[in-house]
Amino acid sequence: MIDIYYWPTPNGHKVTIFLEEAGVPYRLVPVDIGAGDQFTPQFLEISPNNRMPAMVDPDGPDGKAIAIFESGAILIYLAEKYGKFMPKDTRGRYAVIQWVMWQMANVGPMLGQTHHFRMYAPEVLKKDFPPEEVEKRVKYGYDRYSNEAKRLYAVLDNELEGKDYMCGEYSIADMATFPWILPYKRQGVDLETEFPNVRRWFDVMKERPAVHKAIEEGRKVGETARQVSDEERRANLFGKRQWDRGRPAAS
Repeated sequence: MIDIYYWPTPNGHKVTIFLEEAGVPYRLVPVDIGAGDQFTPQFLEISPNNRMPAMVDPDGPDGKAIAIFESGAILIYLAEKYGKFMPKDTRGRYAVIQWVMWQMANVGPMLGQTHHFRMYAPEVLKKDFPPEEVEKRVKYGYDRYSNEAKRLYAVLDNELEGKDYMCGEYSIADMATFPWILPYKRQGVDLETEFPNVRRWFDVMKERPAVHKAIEEGRKVGETARQVSDEERRANLFGKRQWDRGRPAAS
């Protein structure tokens, strides 16, 4: 059985969507990122970038266990192992892979920053600055990433013109991208009036039973989150701990 080291974020959802769609048995191993589980030595052995998800497949390509981090790499591995949701011809295969890479390099990082500056940055700054200073400090990032989010939605909307799915047939490109579109309202996007092709695709994706189950299973895992202080949560998600783990102690 495949182990998925997981927390219910968009990157976590994309892997469980594949596993549910393909009917592959798996076990979720919670990695509570707000409580700092991503910094444990055990997790860093399989995910040296201290990000989830990560995967351990006991039945790797040479009959030995294999550990993989980065959600895009996991999706490509699973698609190739099970022969699902990835075209077998070279042209079709790379059509899917390029859109998975687009999601990994653009949609995830840019929409993640959009979330941060629209939702979290004001909360973090208000502890130390008056409201007018918070607004000034956040505005550039807020505008920069909100505008980039809409540019990426426009790219996706153009690509979906006349298509049911991103590459014609349902694929790991759709699985990779959909979880990042799921919180579109928090990104300041109006699908109904601005991006009708994304709206249509979004509704189809949301109604797929396997997608629904994957998101629901993630919700259950999220309910197990441990209570930590706001300061500890911010340090684990945004703070100094992101870069100083593993540094030698001062003498």
